[in-house]
Order: sequence, then structure tokens, then C-alpha cells
Amino acid sequence: MTSDETDPHDPAAGTTSRVAAPGFRLALAAVLVVLLVAGVVVVGYVVATRSSSADGNLAERVSNVAQGRNEIQEEREQVMEVASQFMLRVNTYGPDLLDEDGRMPEYRELVSELITAKFRTEFEESVGTAEQTVAQAGLGRTSEVYAVGVSTLDADSATALVAGQFTNSFAQGDDAERAEGTPSQYRVRVELVRVEGEWQVDDFAPVTGQGVLPAEPTEPGDGSGSSDGSDGSDGGEQ
Repeated sequence: MTSDETDPHDPAAGTTSRVAAPGFRLALAAVLVVLLVAGVVVVGYVVATRSSSADGNLAERVSNVAQGRNEIQEEREQVMEVASQFMLRVNTYGPDLLDEDGRMPEYRELVSELITAKFRTEFEESVGTAEQTVAQAGLGRTSEVYAVGVSTLDADSATALVAGQFTNSFAQGDDAERAEGTPSQYRVRVELVRVEGEWQVDDFAPVTGQGVLPAEPTEPGDGSGSSDGSDGSDGGEQ
């Protein structure tokens, strides 16, 4: 046997590996401690950077993070729901909502549920025009929303972008069937504020800077509506 060969039966052959083992374990323990500290730092950062609107004390917020609850996403979903419902409600009305006085009380109520007191004042001042058009021309309108997102969000205000379309319809004499016009697209920016813990619409406007809805209802099939529903009205109820 040469001097470079190791006798497998020699008890001293494994001495080096056994001596190195404690050092390896110490290094591994140090790495694990570093990873643990990093994990605590990450959790602390996530909690600290949560939206300032989040309720609950620190312990509750840490618990929410541990449970995978995304408070910011919940806020975004609430904002999108209110913005979407507002655009649907403000663009859905017709002769069936008229009372004996030629007003649409249910329409007023449904829209008012989602808007601030300030915006409600403006809405009440202009909704009469829509009611008059419905009563005199038999105008009806339906709407659908096919996209909504949140562009800004903080503790007490938010901005949502909503895209959809509305379709006007008109009575055809004494015929029960109604003639539908060409659908008009809309893309609007909806401003919301938090009022007593609830998101409410405070204003809205087309992203193009023009009106959302036609200033004057167009007859079915005349194709005079713009492709984005931007025709000069600043209301939303006409």
C-alpha cells in the first residue's frame, strides 16, 4: 500500500470529515437565521405599506397578511363595483319608470344611493331634462359595462375608469315594440370619495373631455352618435 492510499479499516480515515461537520452545521444555522430575519423584515414591510385606509390594529393587520387577505384589493373591488353600478343605473331608464307627474322617482332613488350629497344636487337639477324627454318622446335607455378598473386609490378618494355602451329606444306609435338605435360606446372617469365608510360617486366625465351621453336623443338608426358616446352632455342622466 502506498503512502497516498487510505486504509478503509483505519479508524483515523474519517477524522477530517467528522471534524468538519460541526463547522458546516454552524454555517447552515447562520444561513437559516438570516433567512428568518429577512422573512420578518418582509412581513413588516408589507404591513407598513398597506393602505392607510385599512382598519384594525397592528396585530389584526399582521394576521390579515398571514392569512393572505389583500385589503387593498378589497378596496379596489368595492370602488369598481360602485363605479360600475353607477354607470348602469344612470344610463338605464324609460317610460315604465314614469309616475303620474311625469317624473321617475325610482330612477332618482337608485342613482342617489350611489352619489354624494354634492353630486346629488347637480343630478336633481338636471334629471328633469331626461324625464321630459322620456315623457314626450318615449325615450328608453339600457346600458352595459364591459370593463372597469381603478387608476388611483388612497384612504378617502379613488378614480375608476369605466367602459361600456348604452342603447336608446323609441316607441313606434301604438305598437308595443320599440325601435332601437345604434349602441353608443362610452369611456368615462368616475371620481369617488369615502363617506362614512362607504364609497360614493362624487363626479364623472368622459376620458375624452367631452360629454358622455347625447345632448339630444337621436332617432333609431340615424347613426349620429359618436363611437365613444361623447356627444356634448355633461350630465349622464339624459
